[in-house]
Amino acid sequence: MAIGERIKFFRLLHGMTQKWLGGAIGFSEKTADIRMAQYESGARTPKENVVGDLAGIFKIDPRALTVPDIDTDIGLMHTLFTLEDTYGLVVNEIDGRLCLTLNKNHKEYSGMFDRLSSWKNEASKCRSGEITKEEYDEWRYNYPALDKSGMWVKVPSEELSDALVNSVKGK
Repeated sequence: MAIGERIKFFRLLHGMTQKWLGGAIGFSEKTADIRMAQYESGARTPKENVVGDLAGIFKIDPRALTVPDIDTDIGLMHTLFTLEDTYGLVVNEIDGRLCLTLNKNHKEYSGMFDRLSSWKNEASKCRSGEITKEEYDEWRYNYPALDKSGMWVKVPSEELSDALVNSVKGK
């Protein structure tokens, strides 16, 4: 989905008008709706600071607005081909159904496995009623900030880790 469609999706999700949203990010009342219509139609592409402002208003990660352009079947296929190259995504068939899996021998397998597992867990919570659709959407649109899987825990640098170990050894 192109950035303009994502802006429109989130604007409508939040019940906002183009005029209100344009004004909220600082456009004049006279041009606010025109500017937002230009972004949503793809006639103009918002600059990075505007994307950040929009994400702030929608309370989402800016990357939720800048997903690859998957407006067409061909565009989606090329996105999937890129995922194959970059992350080892593989198209397979299980029980007569097409599915996407990860190549265990790909260098990115472990990280992608963790990220997809985290997604599966949140989706399962939503399907079981443990969390609401709104909570699930908030998790998705703010990923990785709200991910509690632990994979985003900051690890000290090797130098700091060595210094800490050496200082403890000395005691």
